[in-house]
Amino acid sequence: MSASIAKAPWPLARSAQAAVAAAAVVDVYRVVTMRAYHLHPQDTSSSAYATASTVSVYTMTAAVVLFLVWFARCRRNAQLLSPTPLPGTMPWAVASWLVPVVNLWVPRGLVLDVHGASGPGAVKGRDRVLVNVWWAAWVGRAVVVTAGTGLGQGTSLALLLAGETLNLSAGALAVAVIQRVTARQAPALVYAVGGPGAAVLGRPS
Repeated sequence: MSASIAKAPWPLARSAQAAVAAAAVVDVYRVVTMRAYHLHPQDTSSSAYATASTVSVYTMTAAVVLFLVWFARCRRNAQLLSPTPLPGTMPWAVASWLVPVVNLWVPRGLVLDVHGASGPGAVKGRDRVLVNVWWAAWVGRAVVVTAGTGLGQGTSLALLLAGETLNLSAGALAVAVIQRVTARQAPALVYAVGGPGAAVLGRPS
């Protein structure tokens, strides 16, 4: 295991956390401007909605890219730490997040696999619950948005509130998942390279 690879990707983790949080907040602003535009279709509300939609696309794209880069790095590190191969291949582990329908359940298992292989011992119950609740919020938000659009109720206040509550919850939980997985890898990777005395160096500054 080389020293250049064997370290927890804290810079990527922090970048992904910031991007995920920003995307969640910007999407709330997008929904607020969309609601205002449908209630009062004027030039100012139309412009605000268009701007918010554009910014939302950019921030969401950045969040997806940074999260996947972080996840790929963590999976590579986990494979170095694991005595047995992780399920699937690296290309599939990344692509599964982007394939419709498949991305509703497969990535959750991949995150748990990486989490489990990132340190000694089994994943703690609270960490498994964290991943499951995060995934439920993410899938729930997708279901609410899809159902609202399919029923022609995409601007319903109740559905918008439900969707954005799940959106913010999923964003906050994703930040926590990134933190837990990266923090679990840090001491294990430093230990593998430098031995027990070097483990403290794996802590984030």
